[in-house]
Amino acid sequence: MKLPLVYHSNYSCPFPANHRFVMSKFVRLYELLLQQGYISDNLYQPAMASVADLAIAHSPIYLQGLLDNAIEAKAWRRLGLPWSQGLIDRTLTAPNGTLLAARLALQYGIASHLGGGTHHAHYDFGSGFCLVNDLAYTALTLLRRREVKRLLVFDLDVHQGDGTAAMLAHEPRAFTCSIHCEKNFPFRKSRSDLDIGLDQYLDNVAYLAIVRETFERLIHEQQPELVIYDAGVDVWEGDELGHLNVTLEGIQQRDRWVLEYCQQRRIPVVTVIGGGYDKDHQRLAERHASVVKTAYQVFEQNQSIHAVQTDKSETKPDA
Repeated sequence: MKLPLVYHSNYSCPFPANHRFVMSKFVRLYELLLQQGYISDNLYQPAMASVADLAIAHSPIYLQGLLDNAIEAKAWRRLGLPWSQGLIDRTLTAPNGTLLAARLALQYGIASHLGGGTHHAHYDFGSGFCLVNDLAYTALTLLRRREVKRLLVFDLDVHQGDGTAAMLAHEPRAFTCSIHCEKNFPFRKSRSDLDIGLDQYLDNVAYLAIVRETFERLIHEQQPELVIYDAGVDVWEGDELGHLNVTLEGIQQRDRWVLEYCQQRRIPVVTVIGGGYDKDHQRLAERHASVVKTAYQVFEQNQSIHAVQTDKSETKPDA
């Protein structure tokens, strides 16, 4: 059994190559993982969501406006993305990718979505390259269908998860935590259940200490049945929109620690890639691959430990 991965070929639609949002990173991430042997029979493909599906989290009027390209120009400028049918197709598919990956995590312990983390989308408007909020949609769907009783959204994207915070503010079974660079987008922030605004240019040691202390405390206090982990790589020291000094090694340590901590406590965890910005699109895909590769390794370790424990339990002493 290999780590379940979720991806759809429409995640990277035709898009301006020089746009700040790196649309090609999804297919580049998929191709990189495929070439390096992380993808075989462990890849799952989500179905496209309907307006009725997404209306559990979003305004049906807003959603239909997206589909019909009927949203006013000012709202599209806030989104920051040019309308196209390809963009709409990926927008309807990616939220179901996170939902599918979450269900696989509940079944197998860990799963990774090669997309997701569109945490700036609100109930009736989009923002910051985010049209539909896959984190809030997944959380509300799982909770209202009673697939979990309590979950934690642990958002480590460098930008605050304002849309997720606002959309889950009145859902007591979903705890939202955002650890982000305070002096950064969005400049008008929502209130998460726990917000930790970091100083600019924070380094590995200080950053990792905050992540670890916070996560340990939340797992102890909240006892979630699922962790939705937004593993944004825009905390990287060279990210164009980040303003932190976390190295690639620091990101890898962060991801491994979060995933191992969940596995040691048998708490299912689903990863989404979150934000990351770089003019070098391939280099960005390689950074996003970090959390998937780490999840793959942690999943294999856990499988090995479980196999050893099973062997021991089935071994009977000689009479």
